Amino acid sequence: MTATPLPPVPLKRHRNLAQGVVAHLSDSIRAGSLKPGDKLPTESEIMRQLGVSRTVVREAISHLQASSLVETRHGIGTFVLEPAPAPMGLDPATVVTMRDVLALLELRISLETEAAGLAANRRSEEQLAQLRSALDSFHECARAGRETVGPDMQFHLLLAQASGNRYFHDILGHTGTNIIPRARLNSARLAHDDPAHYPERVIHEHEDIYNAIARRDPDSARAAMRTHLSNSRERLRRAQEDAETREK
Repeated sequence: MTATPLPPVPLKRHRNLAQGVVAHLSDSIRAGSLKPGDKLPTESEIMRQLGVSRTVVREAISHLQASSLVETRHGIGTFVLEPAPAPMGLDPATVVTMRDVLALLELRISLETEAAGLAANRRSEEQLAQLRSALDSFHECARAGRETVGPDMQFHLLLAQASGNRYFHDILGHTGTNIIPRARLNSARLAHDDPAHYPERVIHEHEDIYNAIARRDPDSARAAMRTHLSNSRERLRRAQEDAETREK
């Protein structure tokens, strides 16, 4: 199958090159230049067309996979997906403020706590291996100081898939990278978290979730997920309070 060439538009300025590639490809998909079922150019071709490195391309593709815009079929290529129908009342475009992200986190606590418990009971060995791979990628990015939103999102989506209930995955997939607070704002920095310890703490939180699922312990999986998301909510709540104090 022939890959669809990218529109010859220069990358917009973003905080890093991967975000620029994500925005370029996302805009091409939404504008219809890349249609559902179209095959993306190879990594080498995207590198040539957009003037970026292979690492940047792979990070961008990871983000697009996490947002359910594309899927990679091993040995074949990466393809544009049909847009998922919007769950009633959930529009990612409306998640723009710190308060919106906080509200979304509260929803995630209820949804993903139960999804983790179900995943511990229902996951397959293949799904467990996929979770491990996503977690290893998250570790590598976090410890190298690279963007972690893509592998983080992938871990949570794979966990939702392992629950055996497609509605968990549909809702999380529709909200896309908005489910990860630092995709929209640096809540850890705003809450004055120690930047040296923050990545390791989040890594340990994810490991606790994974280990409970690996040993098929639903109660511990629920507790670990609730702890992880509640910690994120607390960081964001402190950041919001600090911002409101500065505005007074």
